[in-house]
Amino acid sequence: MGGLEKKKYQRGSATNYITRNKARKKLQLSLPDFRRLCILKDIRFLLHEPIVNKFREYKVFVRKLRKAYGKSEWGTAERLRDNKPTYKLDHIVKERYPTFVDALRDLDDALSMCFLFSTFPRTGKCHVQTIQLCRRLAVEFLNYVIASRSLRKVFLSIKGIYYQAEVLGQPITWVTPYAFAHDHPTDVDYRVMATFTEFYTTLLGFVNFRLYHSLNLHYPPKIDGQAEVELKPVEGKEYAMDSESYLEKLSALSSSLARVVAPAQEDDVEMDEFPVEGETAEQMDARRKEQEALEKHKKLFEGLRFFLNREVPREPLAFIIRCFGGQVSWDKSLCIGATYDVSDPSITHQIVDRPRIEQQVVGRYYLQPQWVFDSVNAKLCLPVADYFPGVLLPPHLSPFVTEQEGDYIPPEKLKLLAMQRGEDPEEIKLKKMEEQKTQSNNKALPVKVTAGKVKLEDKQRLEQEQQSEEKRLAIMMMKKREKYLYKKIMFGKKRKIREANKLAAKRKAHDTAMKEEKKKSKKARRA
Repeated sequence: MGGLEKKKYQRGSATNYITRNKARKKLQLSLPDFRRLCILKDIRFLLHEPIVNKFREYKVFVRKLRKAYGKSEWGTAERLRDNKPTYKLDHIVKERYPTFVDALRDLDDALSMCFLFSTFPRTGKCHVQTIQLCRRLAVEFLNYVIASRSLRKVFLSIKGIYYQAEVLGQPITWVTPYAFAHDHPTDVDYRVMATFTEFYTTLLGFVNFRLYHSLNLHYPPKIDGQAEVELKPVEGKEYAMDSESYLEKLSALSSSLARVVAPAQEDDVEMDEFPVEGETAEQMDARRKEQEALEKHKKLFEGLRFFLNREVPREPLAFIIRCFGGQVSWDKSLCIGATYDVSDPSITHQIVDRPRIEQQVVGRYYLQPQWVFDSVNAKLCLPVADYFPGVLLPPHLSPFVTEQEGDYIPPEKLKLLAMQRGEDPEEIKLKKMEEQKTQSNNKALPVKVTAGKVKLEDKQRLEQEQQSEEKRLAIMMMKKREKYLYKKIMFGKKRKIREANKLAAKRKAHDTAMKEEKKKSKKARRA
């Protein structure tokens, strides 16, 4: 009987699993191919997956090609290269995303990866065609966001620029790296990243096609203006892969950013509003106000004409300004696609990143780039005085953070909230100063001694004492587990308050130090 006893992992639920090496041998795949397959497909469907045969065919193709080169059979080698096995991932995308909404919900990583690959230099780590394809798809998506006015938030972080757009009701967040020259880190497996990118480019291609058609836009995009005939995309693979003509088209497309050929929009017709089932009049009114605020936000820069100096990041600023209805141009020598010159008298805002501007045009605002980003997040054009060249900029607050009750809210955020409510922060500041002045005057009054009076019991104080006593008794009556959970919640709340107080004290110390520094600098100037 002892000989018939099964060893460990040979009975029960363990028999449902096999080792990686056994799976590889069964599928007849090398380890890199098996890894690629696991990224692209669910493990249960691998055995009957058509792409497995393509991997095997490619392995045979490489073997035959090496053999032909070894024997100097150049005709055979050329014939083999012409019949190189290829595969598509279309069916995998359709399997993974049954509906278009599912694809949109999973678009965050695809966009971030494509934007990352589009910035890679030609170092041999990645195929040039992959980099070009990622660049094309990323720029096409930016064009859609501009045309649909769907950008909502933007944040400059250490990692890159975070964007959030609302596409067909789905919030999509992605990050784009800054346009700095960078070397490839050596501790990254680019084969794994390339496999993910291979799948993501297929997904993004499908999504872009559907999104463009939802707005009745041409896909691939056509550029309006003088260069339309020259930049008309060729059919098939050449659009994505033919390097010289492709790069010319790509640079024109990225510089145009939203000057795509779209059908003429019909006049806005006021739509009848019907209440949603179970919705009250107040909820309907709140929804209407929210919609009005959104429409106002979409037209934030309408009627404004911007000019970008060569030292500012051109593409992010052009993208954001056009997303909110503004017109933008730059120096013709910097990049193609400029629509007007710096001397144009109709320019309202010039974005600069230098401490001083020698020749300034009267009636034009000269602002640092942060004004554009902060105005978008604030959903209003912020006061320009805080963003003049050489001025110490206000903190760039994250629009992705929403403060809860008891959290520390910086004074800049409070000021911004007041502005969003339509209040004037300067008036609030004056009121506070007046209140402080009256308080100091009251303190200065001489103290008078008056006869003592019998103090009546404060009803509110008695109610509070009664409530606190009831609370104490309720805690005493709690079960051990409930009491533990309650103490845990209260500890979390107290910690939150401590952190808020700590941040408030830190800010107060900073403000005091800044005031002292200003006083010293004033004294030094007078001396």
